[in-house]
Amino acid sequence: MSFIPYGRQLISQDDIDAVAEVLRGDFLTQGPKVGEFERGVSDAVGASHAVACNSGTSALHIACLALGLGEGDYLWTSPNSFVASANCARYCGASVDFVDIDLHTGNMDVNRLQEKLIHARQHGKLPKVVVPVHFAGQPCEMAEIGRLAQEYGFYVIEDASHALGAQYHGAPVGSSQYSDITVFSFHPVKIITSGEGGMAVTNNPVFAEKMRLFVSHGITKDPEHLSQNDGPWYYEQQELGFNYRMTDIHAALGVSQLTRLGEWVARRNQLAEHYHDLLQSLPVTPLEVISQVISSYHLYVIRLDLNEIKIGRRQLVERLRGQGIGVQIHYIPIHTQPYYSKLGFSKGDFPVAEQYYQEALSLPLFPAMSEEDLDRVAVALKSSIN
Repeated sequence: MSFIPYGRQLISQDDIDAVAEVLRGDFLTQGPKVGEFERGVSDAVGASHAVACNSGTSALHIACLALGLGEGDYLWTSPNSFVASANCARYCGASVDFVDIDLHTGNMDVNRLQEKLIHARQHGKLPKVVVPVHFAGQPCEMAEIGRLAQEYGFYVIEDASHALGAQYHGAPVGSSQYSDITVFSFHPVKIITSGEGGMAVTNNPVFAEKMRLFVSHGITKDPEHLSQNDGPWYYEQQELGFNYRMTDIHAALGVSQLTRLGEWVARRNQLAEHYHDLLQSLPVTPLEVISQVISSYHLYVIRLDLNEIKIGRRQLVERLRGQGIGVQIHYIPIHTQPYYSKLGFSKGDFPVAEQYYQEALSLPLFPAMSEEDLDRVAVALKSSIN
């Protein structure tokens, strides 16, 4: 019996041909495909500028740097995310704090955000940057977060690593109507893949210029920004940057994959609807999708009714994996990780995220799955919990 992973890339012959064409060409690293991929993503999401990186984590880092995050500053994010959403602040020497989540969506709770902002203002510890995470592909309540950003004076970086192709109030995630920068990931299990890669998009040309510097050693060759120009070979390092560049090989795969973005997001939503129907009679609850939102369904997450299920979650996971069903848990709350415990965080600090973690289970979901695959997952889940 074949194993069904929780997520998987879908590579076509067109993808293979696109990469092979680059391998036969003149540019492997910084060639025309990187720019083509940047333009393709910016067009797809309605952003003015896009900067490609070698990972979503790198994109988060350069976004923080472009906004001037540094020592003495605070970045707030969701505890229900991969650690990169918080680590990007630590790379800049800034402090991290978290805002608890809404149990029903897994996203940052905007009511708790407002309460925390009121308290932080009273104590002079307002964040410089807030990073809402569009968990599982569903956008956060960005209109309210944007309103709070205006009122309290913080920058917003949307961590949309899960949410390429999602929509909020009729606009693509990445149009950044309520934020300063939006970040995407192209890891193989994401909506599209470039093998590994990320991208930061913005409507602010100053932020875009800074991110482009940080992604490539802080070096520019642009004659308009050089302090002098000794000749066509001349370049200047103007910032302490990094080698976060995407290669043409990766970009070629991304360009090819991007042509199927709409098709794949629609397919993920179809599969999610089928899951909804299959799981109605079981003691599980899918994450809610709020109104005026289209999720890209990077993940299909259910919450287990632990009072009704006859076995523990660990036993359930092991039993399902033993039947070839690659369930996963997303995520271990960041503040409970040993590194963040050393920074002063403790279990109990963000109780909703911790409750969510105890109940959460990610079922397999990716475009190549068939309805029969979903039926098999549902049957295995039903037999395992009864």
